[in-house]
Amino acid sequence: VDPETKALNYTVYLRHGAEQAKTVATILREVHERFAGKELRTAVCGSGGRGIAEAIGAFYIQEVVANSVAVRELYPEARVAIEPGGQDAKIVFFHYDPESRQLVASDMRMNGSCAGGTGAFLDEVASLLQIEVEEFESYAARGTQVYDISGRCGVFAKSDIQPLLNQGVSREDIALSTCHAVARQTIGGLA
Repeated sequence: VDPETKALNYTVYLRHGAEQAKTVATILREVHERFAGKELRTAVCGSGGRGIAEAIGAFYIQEVVANSVAVRELYPEARVAIEPGGQDAKIVFFHYDPESRQLVASDMRMNGSCAGGTGAFLDEVASLLQIEVEEFESYAARGTQVYDISGRCGVFAKSDIQPLLNQGVSREDIALSTCHAVARQTIGGLA
């Protein structure tokens, strides 16, 4: 991110598959090649982030805090930010503070250790539907009927989905129903 304009100069998304350090090393090599000779400031957040930050001499920031700072800076009109992560889900409520004239995070919530309603949950359902998770949204967009699927637990969701598949319900409707379940879980469990 350009510190002056806040323009995004480079972005990459890689799944680390529980090999965070190896993935960070790959990204840092690519950044070094792309921005050779430029002075960069680095911050690390997320799963395994603290240890990686210490190892490379970078600043560590907890991921919910990092997301809150980004929302405050880039989307000052926002009042709620929802992030379904890989293994957990977070929701942050904001209010505008007239005294400081800034957006302030007034409440931050995170689900427990269950992956219900998270990226891992979507990965599991995509696998069950035999589609790539990157295609999930396009399938859901073509869905027309919402069926009741548990968003609380991947095992319960599979128990709900398998009979639907056996009955011939389309993958599009199951993807849509899964997104509905994730939204219901996030709103009911966190909001």
